[in-house]
Parts: sequence; structure tokens; C-alpha cells
Amino acid sequence: MIRGLDHVVHVVRDLEAAGELYDMLGFTVGARNRHPWGTQNRIVQTPGFFLELLEIAEPEQIPPHGETAFSFGAFNRDFLAEKGPGLPFLVLEGRDPAAEKAEFDAAGFGGLDLFDFARTAKRPDGSDVEVAFSLAFARDPASPHTGFFTCTQRRPENFWAPDLQRHMNGTTGVAGVVLAAEDPAQHLDFLSVFTGASFRRAVDGWHIAETPRGRVEVLSGKLFSDRFDVAAPSGPGLRLAAVRFAVEDIDRTRRRLGSSRMTAEEIEGVIVVGPKAALGAMLVFEPAA
Repeated sequence: MIRGLDHVVHVVRDLEAAGELYDMLGFTVGARNRHPWGTQNRIVQTPGFFLELLEIAEPEQIPPHGETAFSFGAFNRDFLAEKGPGLPFLVLEGRDPAAEKAEFDAAGFGGLDLFDFARTAKRPDGSDVEVAFSLAFARDPASPHTGFFTCTQRRPENFWAPDLQRHMNGTTGVAGVVLAAEDPAQHLDFLSVFTGASFRRAVDGWHIAETPRGRVEVLSGKLFSDRFDVAAPSGPGLRLAAVRFAVEDIDRTRRRLGSSRMTAEEIEGVIVVGPKAALGAMLVFEPAA
């Protein structure tokens, strides 16, 4: 089964500053939430997909990795220390965590325990609700700086909120994500297992898979810099480099970014907010298909 995009994590040093940045970009940003393992987040929702702004708020609460236990907090803490703010996690929509774990294990890309948790979330009206998730982790041994898991919503009716999915910049949904790697072909076996999708070669060094929610692309560093006029994230293996958002009116998006004096560049009909302006992430706005 092909798995659609569920969310990406954008780890930052200052959650409130990151929330202000996304507000300036024209997104509706949710309230602060707390995890019991030392991180706190704020959510930017689109239908069926969200971007998780994440801060290492209580480092003393972060558990270490175990032999088969993956520590979400420790991975984000270490990423922030080694790479600075950026995009450490690509997350796909889960439906059957046990089956997904078994699939990753059988292919040699698993070996990690399932993780179930719940937390309190704030609704737009200020009321508290419980949200709950089950995570199945996958790992590409050649990609130490990018984490991968599926996320199954246990209380989706409490998580998704239409009021949080209305954005002043006209964003209507996720169009895709872009990963970069020195040799994309080296990672296609892993990505095919993780996504459940087949990747086609666009040109040498550029491979694409379509999912039920967004496109997954992996480019060589050179093709990435040629396409977006910015260097790909450094480091071995796969790096999550960009999130692509679909907007209903690109002129409206341009006006919103211009009024906020955001540093953005237009490249072949899309608007790119690069990592220097977007706290280590790259955000791409393009007309909805």
C-alpha cells in the first residue's frame, strides 16, 4: 500500500520565534503543546498533512536511545546540535503500525519498537482534547541525519481542525517533499519500502514517486542547487531539504510574502523561501494542480 505524506518536523531553537516566522509567512499556527519526553511543538495544519514546529524545551527529560527503542527527543536534540535548525523527519500516514513494522523489519530497514503515546492538545476555541498516535519507525542505515516513521492517528477527530487549515497565504495543501542525496539511486530501495511506491527516473540523479498525498522527490545535490538556486543540506545519505505547498492563488501568496518583507525568490513559477530565511528549512509555494 502506498503511504501518503503525513507530516514533517521542523526543529528550531526558539518555538515562539518560529511561530512568528510562520505567521509572517501567512500560515495559521496552532498553540504550544508539550510532550512528556522534553520537546514542545506548535502545528501548522493543511488537510491531512501538518508541519510540526519543534523545540527542545526540557532536555533533562529526554530519554536515550535503546537497542530497539528510538528516542524522538534525542534524535531532534542531536540533529539541532550537529546541523542546526532544519528538517530532521519525514513522516508518512500509517494505517496498521504492526504490519508496517513487520514490512520494514523484513526488508532490513526496521528493527525498532512501535511507539504509542497520547498528549493534550488545544482546540482553536481553547478547549483541551486528547490526541493519540502510534508510530512505526524505519531507518536507512546510510542516512544518519534523517528520521523516518509512519504515524497512525488514534483520535483523528480531536486532531484535525478546519479552522487551523485556513491560511492567509492561500495554502490549500501539501504538494510534496524534496530530499537530497549525493547518490539518489543508492536510497531507492529504502524509499520504495518506506513509501510503498515505485520511483521513476526523471533524469539521472532525479527520482520521483507519487503518493495519495503529495509527491516524494529525491535529487542529487547538484540538481537540487540547479533547481532551487540554493545548496542542498550537507551530510551523508538522504536529507529532507524542502516542503512544497500548493496555493490557490500564487499572486495572493506573493503579496502576502511581500507585505511581510520575507526574503523569497521566484523560480520558474514557484516562490522559494530558502533556509536562511526559514530557519534551516526550505519552503516552496506553487499553484495548486
